[in-house]
Amino acid sequence: MKTLEELRAIREKMEGILQVRLADSETAKSTDNCRYHVLVCGGTGCTSSDSQAIIDNLESELKAQGIENEVAIVKTGCHGLCAVGPIVVVYPGGTFYTRVTPEDAKEIVVEHLKNGNRVERLVYTETNAGTEAIKKAYRDTTFYKKQHRIALRNCGVINPEKIEEYIGTRGYEALGKVLTTMTPDEVIQTILDSGLRGRGGAGFPTGLKWKFASGNRGNVEKYVCCNADEGDPGAFMDRSVLEGDPHVVFEAMAIAGYAIGSNQGYIYVRAEYPIAVERLQIALKQAREYGLLGKDIFGTGFDFDIDLRLGAGAFVCGEETALMTSIEGNRGEPRPRPPFPAVKGLFGKPTILNNVETWANIPQIILNGPEWFASMGTEKSKGTKVFALGGKINHTGLVEIPMGTPLRTVIEEIGGGIPNGKKFKAAQTGGPSGGCIPAEHFDIPIDYDNLINIGSMMGSGGLIVMDEDNCMVDIAKFFLQFTVDESCGKCTPCRVGTKRMLEILDKITAGKGTMQDLDELEDLAYYIKDNALCGLGQTAPNPVLSTLRYFRDEYIAHIEEKRCPAGVCKALTNFYIDAEKCKGCTLCARNCPVDAIEGSVKVPHVINTEKCIKCGTCMDNCKFGAISKR
Repeated sequence: MKTLEELRAIREKMEGILQVRLADSETAKSTDNCRYHVLVCGGTGCTSSDSQAIIDNLESELKAQGIENEVAIVKTGCHGLCAVGPIVVVYPGGTFYTRVTPEDAKEIVVEHLKNGNRVERLVYTETNAGTEAIKKAYRDTTFYKKQHRIALRNCGVINPEKIEEYIGTRGYEALGKVLTTMTPDEVIQTILDSGLRGRGGAGFPTGLKWKFASGNRGNVEKYVCCNADEGDPGAFMDRSVLEGDPHVVFEAMAIAGYAIGSNQGYIYVRAEYPIAVERLQIALKQAREYGLLGKDIFGTGFDFDIDLRLGAGAFVCGEETALMTSIEGNRGEPRPRPPFPAVKGLFGKPTILNNVETWANIPQIILNGPEWFASMGTEKSKGTKVFALGGKINHTGLVEIPMGTPLRTVIEEIGGGIPNGKKFKAAQTGGPSGGCIPAEHFDIPIDYDNLINIGSMMGSGGLIVMDEDNCMVDIAKFFLQFTVDESCGKCTPCRVGTKRMLEILDKITAGKGTMQDLDELEDLAYYIKDNALCGLGQTAPNPVLSTLRYFRDEYIAHIEEKRCPAGVCKALTNFYIDAEKCKGCTLCARNCPVDAIEGSVKVPHVINTEKCIKCGTCMDNCKFGAISKR
């Protein structure tokens, strides 16, 4: 078991080693005698693009050049800018290499690490607002400069498989402070004063949840749970924290255990996150070996341990009572509330549950004070929020911004804007439980209350961007299809009601809808919101309601004009060739999979709409812009 004094000694040693990465200066030096630290992204996205092979080739080439002792190769978690991965960052200086391949490893070693010359062709080029600029320094990009990282502070900086590196960033110092200098009630009050709200959905005050569960310490068995069952389409915030900084979750859960009087924690993580699961297992073993989990932590008499439970990918298990039911070994179905989990949760005992991002904020609040955290954000939404940017945006990836940051800033500056000069149409937040933010609210400050006021919600942090080519009726149908597939079936409003809604949407997108269908769709949506058993069922109609609110004209076009304005719904879309633009090159005809295009060389072609399967191949292959859909 490590004592506080031993932990401080490890931290002091590691701080010197990590300084070269944190200083971001050409002259920064590391106390490990390495001239360079080379950070290679080991998150899921970059791993899928062969980042491990990059590491292997770097290490092999370093040995071949005889400089393996002068360079530290560090496999980190996700750096965030997933659109340009695999990412390699070289310190000192923070040279930012993107789209690196295993074949590039030799050139990086010989030119940069041996001869001191950057490999310019791999250095990140930032494109924003029609201008291009080479960004040689990692933190010099608009993507990173506009962020404020708390939950993601260690992601892309440390090796998540080495506990010493976490300790070097003041890891487990907050736990030591809590156990040796604070009472449980003082811990809870600190979290209350910080204004931290749950980052997993509705934004319930975290400190209040802990306070509800804190009674009868020592007399009643209690549990601390982490919801890592991230199921929203396009969301990967929690996965990235677990892959890049697993110890922060352990430390936060132990702090919560001390605060409410619990000795046992559970992390419920989906099995589809193999890298996160593996790193959690490695980190758990290390934390126990160091005595940072288990019996008599820091010699204070406080016991706390954590077990992992793997979920099978059921979306409903992201709902807290369904998650707890699954941990108990039963089918994951929600339970009626009250009683709430803080009174009767896991195994019928008082339980608190927060998601990964919420936990990742706790140690920093303890170390820096509640006033520090509360100074960021807005009056009712303190701190920062992590978003997974996806969809029609240049810089897909992971960002962390202060609450209250305008949506426009996130999309145009951090996200690099919409590709191909297209116009912003809407952004979906909150996944299947959320709603669409239309262009009229492009400048809305992002926080819990603002999003709810316009018919959306924060959710866990997925942010899907849509442009003028997206059909909002089709978007609503996509999310509702997901909800129908993932419904646990326990309550009739969700099991049957969402299916009826989907049938109406199918009818509308097929060109067979009526205005009466639109009224029935809206009535069903409100009925489900009022009567479904759990929060997931109650919020399932939100994508439909928000698109009806802001894009009703598109629904009406589908119904009355039998037309899809965006040209997405196949039943309502036809492809046409403009005879004046067509050069008769035959490319469209040669690529049509069903021979639906007629015409001879140098003569304008015609599409047989009866044979056309509306795949769009002709439009993709036309070099003269002669083919359109309407």
